[in-house]
Amino acid sequence: MTPLRQAFESATKSLRQHPRAVAAAVLALVAGTGVTAFGIAPLAPDASLLPRRQIVEDVTPEAIAPQLEALAGAPLVLHRTELTRPADTADTLLRRLGVVDASAAAWIRNDPIGRRLFEGNAGKMVTVGKDADGRLTELVARFPTADDENGHPRFARLRVERQADGRYASHLEQAQLESTPRLASGTIQSSLFAATDAAGLPDAVATQLAEIFGSDIDFRRDLRKGDTFRVVFETLTADGEPVPWSQGSGKVLAAEFVNAGQAHQAVWYAGVGKGGYFDFNGESKRRAFISSPVAFSRVSSGFAMRFHPILGVWKKHLGVDYAAPTGTPVRTVGDGVVSFAGVQNGYGNVIMVQHSGDRMTVYAHLSRIGVRKGQHVSAGDTIGNVGMTGWATGPHLHFEFRLHGQQKDPVAVAKSSETIRLDPAQRGRFAQLAQNLKSELDLATDLGGMPGRFE
Repeated sequence: MTPLRQAFESATKSLRQHPRAVAAAVLALVAGTGVTAFGIAPLAPDASLLPRRQIVEDVTPEAIAPQLEALAGAPLVLHRTELTRPADTADTLLRRLGVVDASAAAWIRNDPIGRRLFEGNAGKMVTVGKDADGRLTELVARFPTADDENGHPRFARLRVERQADGRYASHLEQAQLESTPRLASGTIQSSLFAATDAAGLPDAVATQLAEIFGSDIDFRRDLRKGDTFRVVFETLTADGEPVPWSQGSGKVLAAEFVNAGQAHQAVWYAGVGKGGYFDFNGESKRRAFISSPVAFSRVSSGFAMRFHPILGVWKKHLGVDYAAPTGTPVRTVGDGVVSFAGVQNGYGNVIMVQHSGDRMTVYAHLSRIGVRKGQHVSAGDTIGNVGMTGWATGPHLHFEFRLHGQQKDPVAVAKSSETIRLDPAQRGRFAQLAQNLKSELDLATDLGGMPGRFE
């Protein structure tokens, strides 16, 4: 028997007779190896002590003269952007953009697509390219157009280009606006709009904040110095450029407003119906009746005793007056059916909307009536415009809320009206969205009121 064979059989015999002892010995060996490995790992060479070698190599730059010559030969194209104005013509617009090109102005005046620059509303965003002689090389105009079939906002892109033969060509196309979230936070010093201006927020976002929290906070009476807000909102861009028209600020995605020490939160959730705002617990911010029939306007006369400006006597005012310029849109505060639309005594042009539970709202002194009797309307729908018809000394909306035929304080009714609740099946998805947006609101606070952008 060979020595190797004898050793193997001896080891096998020992394993059968003393299995635990052999296993312990193997474990000790492995553990010892591990401890040794851990112990020697920090003994690796210090990188700062390793030898270093410096390599020096001559670099010969290219001659400057040929580079300057190539640069001088390159065509110079300058770009400039302006917004169209109501009285603009092809000549005045190009002149303001620094383009000196009578042939381009004449071509735009006579081209069916080019003339679209001056049709409809002003405020179109126009960018031109011009050569060193001031002649037009390219013109691109971007302006709002109808949303697509899925409700996504779009813009129209009108392009005029000078071809190689010197003639111009134009075409018109539509593209989707892109959305980029932005963050901001601020502190109230005097008014909501002053604070949002200081934080770099568009007025449209400030108006949305007042709308979202209108059932929680009376922004005309409850606002306090030191109140804070933070917000995540969309910025819409066309070809990477923020759009100047009204929907350019997009939608508020999440917000928190701390008023008199009490925090109110809102998250936009599109997973139910047409979408809506909910607090972090999934309770809808929308009540059965929204807080005001006119977007963020001034209350000129509340639900209280007042000296009647026409009758000249003290009399109970059984509604709320909202001071606003003639033509300001008036919206219904709740879902219902138009029960009256016409002229009625001192109310002038008036609309009455019947809601569930024997509740009715009244909108008086209108300059225009935009609905008819029997028409179904939803909360927020525009039904007419502010005016001063009937017994009115100035343009305003007289608004009433009637319960079983008796006038009630509309502000109190809006605050106490029932809310809409999320379906249990929606709560999981909403909770995840709310958590993500809450983290972004925390980041808005860290920005210290300076607008920021994140991808």
